[in-house]
Amino acid sequence: MTTQVASSPKVLVTQPAERELRIERIFNASRERVWKALTHPTLIAQWWGRGNKLVIERMDVQPGGHWRFVEHAPDGTYGFEGRFREVKPLERLEQTFEWDGAPGHVSVDITTLEDLGDGRTKLVSVSLFHTVEDLQGMVGAGMEQGINQSYAALDALLAQPH
Repeated sequence: MTTQVASSPKVLVTQPAERELRIERIFNASRERVWKALTHPTLIAQWWGRGNKLVIERMDVQPGGHWRFVEHAPDGTYGFEGRFREVKPLERLEQTFEWDGAPGHVSVDITTLEDLGDGRTKLVSVSLFHTVEDLQGMVGAGMEQGINQSYAALDALLAQPH
C-alpha cells in the first residue's frame, strides 16, 4: 500500500508503509555536486534552513558521527540533530533525525543518490518513524512546505558555477 501524501511539480512524497515516508526529487546536477551539498557544512548552511540563517554546530560525516543544525527563522529558533549510521560516499547516507521541539521522537532517514546519466541526480529519502503519530506529526508540522523551500534553495545553489 503506497499512499501519495503530497506532490509538487518537483517533489513526490508518498507513504509506502504505515510508519514510512518516501520523498523523491530530481536535481539538475551531478551526483558528486549533490553529495557535496548534502555533506559539506558551508554548502548545507546555504540551503537546508529554507533560506533562513542556519548554524551548523556539528557535522561529522562518518558512522557514529554527530550532526546538529540550528535554524534561526523569523518565528523562532529550531534545533535538529542526529547521528550517522551509514555513510557510502556519493551513494547513501543513513542517519537519525530529531527535532528539539519533540525530544525523544527520532526517525531514521536513509538518503540515496542515483546518477541518471544525463547530468541529473535522483535523490530518494525514506524516513522510518517510531510511531504512526510521529509520522502524522511531521506531516502536520509543514514538512511538505519545508522540503519544497529547502530543495528550491538547493536548486539555486546547484545552479551556481562550480
